[in-house]
Amino acid sequence: MYLGLDIGTGSAKALLLDETGATVYEASAAYQPLSPNAGWSEIDPGLWWQALCDCLSRFPANARAAIKGIGLSGQMHGVVLSDADGNALRPAILWLDTRARAQLARYPIDSLQRLGNAPSPGMAGPILVWLAEHEPLSMQAARWALQPKDWLRLKLTGYANAEDSDATGTLLADRHGAWDRKLLAQLGLPESLFAPTASSAKVTGCLTTQAAAVLDLPAGIPVAGGGGDTPVAAFGSGLIQDGAAQLTTGSGAQIVVIQKSMPAASPVLNCYRTVGPENLPRWYLMAAMQNAGVALEWVRHTLGLDWQEAYAKAFSATVNDNVFFLPYLSGERTPWMDSRVRGAWIGVGPDSDAGALMRSAFFGVAFAIRAGLDALLDHGVSITGLRLAGGGSVYRPWQQLLMDVLQQPLSAVACPNASARGAAILGGMAAGHWQASDLAALAPTCEPLGAPEQTYEDAYQRFRDLYGRLAGWFI
Repeated sequence: MYLGLDIGTGSAKALLLDETGATVYEASAAYQPLSPNAGWSEIDPGLWWQALCDCLSRFPANARAAIKGIGLSGQMHGVVLSDADGNALRPAILWLDTRARAQLARYPIDSLQRLGNAPSPGMAGPILVWLAEHEPLSMQAARWALQPKDWLRLKLTGYANAEDSDATGTLLADRHGAWDRKLLAQLGLPESLFAPTASSAKVTGCLTTQAAAVLDLPAGIPVAGGGGDTPVAAFGSGLIQDGAAQLTTGSGAQIVVIQKSMPAASPVLNCYRTVGPENLPRWYLMAAMQNAGVALEWVRHTLGLDWQEAYAKAFSATVNDNVFFLPYLSGERTPWMDSRVRGAWIGVGPDSDAGALMRSAFFGVAFAIRAGLDALLDHGVSITGLRLAGGGSVYRPWQQLLMDVLQQPLSAVACPNASARGAAILGGMAAGHWQASDLAALAPTCEPLGAPEQTYEDAYQRFRDLYGRLAGWFI
């Protein structure tokens, strides 16, 4: 058995693969990030650990005893400050957090070309600069500044390591994943805070006796380097060929395009390292939209609907399309790179019932994803179809709406927990069970969903116009 552990934004997941790559057990446990101040997003990392313990407790004892390798995946960009033993010194600051907007000015003017990514407040670099200015005692007490899955590795193995895919998403490493020492010095961040990088598919340590006892697992299991949840999900769903493109919908939404050669830097797109064996394409270009499931869940909850009611009301044939929803509850990355913008309903009238508001939310998220797709196309990326992954994309009318708005055919990837699956495969590779030649056979199947049936170009252009009118309103 090979175990994948994934620390997501709203839940942790554990997944077991057998020797053939078939999923035999999986479990998830939810938690809720907190927002103690406007624009802040934090969580106690202890909740991640409790959630993973809960997940593993649901697996049969004989399955836990048969685990031969562990792989890790986790949400990207934020930061965990910890001591040498992995004890968090303060709540983790997450990728949705926008408190570090002012610290972006500390970045040198050549940052985009050096890092391959434009500075954004929810990434580890600006966050750490903010912490150094506002919580110097926490920074002085810290031994490590870690990504979530790297904090988990420290808890599991006693070793601190980073790896390329997460490092390139911190705004502190070059485009190959090596820590940028000159930049660290310019930002006033101690180089000693950052763990050495290791390969995603290689052993980075083994499960300690102490961690094994808590998790009820055998001690000594090798733990792979793993990676950020987006590249690990792409890897787990079989997205390993140059030019392959996938839309993943979860708390946010990402359109990922695998690239064999290092892409040109873009001020509105992200470029990070992939995971897996070195003979695979080493980069992916990404349009990253912060507001997808986060916005839909907020609207559903605010309207007092369960998900079955939300879908039924939103996609009823009698609902009007006169209401527009801008889903930017926590700012937006691609294509606006605007951490200050916030959401809005436009066109609400006396006849705007829950169905109309919920429908506008689905359209708003689809339009936001389309804006990200357009940024990729404008950058010269060729896309002739998208694979669709993520737990928020299984309802058939929602899938058709995405096809119609994006004007792209979609194929559904049969892999609901792609990040945890990808992590388990990396764990199997670190344990020596799978090789690069096995990856094609491990890829899940894709089911064609169809093609666009209509177009919403006029509505989409009105949506973009509304963002232009709203930009600058919020300060």
